[in-house]
Amino acid sequence: MSEEKRLLNVSASPHFRSSDTVTGIMLDVIIAMVPSLLASVYIFGLRVLLVTAVSVLSCVGFEYVSRKIMKRHNTLADLSAVVTGMLLAFNLPVDIPLAMVVIGAAVAIIVAKQFFGGIGQNFVNPALVGRIVLMVSFPVQMSKYGMPFAWQHKGADIVTTATPLSVLGNPASDVQLPRLIEMLLGIRQGSIGEVCAIALIFGFIYLLIRRVIKATIPLCFVGTVALIMLIASKGDLTFVAYEVLSGGLLLGAIFMATDYTTSPVNFKGQVIFAVGCGIITSVIRLFGSLPEGVSFSIIIMNILVPQIEKFTTPKPFGTVKEKKAKEAAQ
Repeated sequence: MSEEKRLLNVSASPHFRSSDTVTGIMLDVIIAMVPSLLASVYIFGLRVLLVTAVSVLSCVGFEYVSRKIMKRHNTLADLSAVVTGMLLAFNLPVDIPLAMVVIGAAVAIIVAKQFFGGIGQNFVNPALVGRIVLMVSFPVQMSKYGMPFAWQHKGADIVTTATPLSVLGNPASDVQLPRLIEMLLGIRQGSIGEVCAIALIFGFIYLLIRRVIKATIPLCFVGTVALIMLIASKGDLTFVAYEVLSGGLLLGAIFMATDYTTSPVNFKGQVIFAVGCGIITSVIRLFGSLPEGVSFSIIIMNILVPQIEKFTTPKPFGTVKEKKAKEAAQ
């Protein structure tokens, strides 16, 4: 054995190295969103691509300019701004004015991301912050959802607040709910990326196969909502199915609650985080004035992540607890 091979090389952690890169992970997320994007184009028309393109280009532009002004290195190559742009577009109605898309992108990138240092340092999901600001600032435009396949009929009107969740929350409504098979296929009203459950599930499976995410948060999030709705409806499985397939539950659970930066890293923390998201979502849906609560639930739990990790992160072997250390010193 040569002298060089017998040397013990000591280096800084991490000692376990991986071939994964931020760019590679973000590319996988983009690929996972493609089925939902294509399904939405088929359902709502080519304006889906226009809204998505404006959102992505705005996010990329704001990231470049803001980092230039802040004299930070360029991070466009990591594709995180592209992912934020796509997620923001997925949370918007297809008929939203494009100027509002740009405003949402500015809030998401500049305020929620770059003001806190950029990727890996934001404490809330940027796309959700952009959506919430738009929802609070422009409630009328954010609640106008186009009818499926309306693009095939010239002059078709857009319909306001007639999503399945709105109907479920208003038993007196005379609007007929889509069939469950239509809910699965996305033949319903809603935001661009949330309607087609089948496409979202395909994206979920792809991310699991690629090991980009684990199933813990999505399953616990959706499972908690399903369990609470089962109790609230006194065992009505049809009601539970509509609640799971309606709104942005699947989109939020798969693509936004699993964000590395804003979710816990250990199993116990992820379970607490996801169950908390499910409880808050269910409470808002059942008792709140808004029919949907996914965005608010994820943001609230994002804020609580530091505390969750404080109480759930395993202690290193041999560590003496502070209380015991004080007692021993006395």
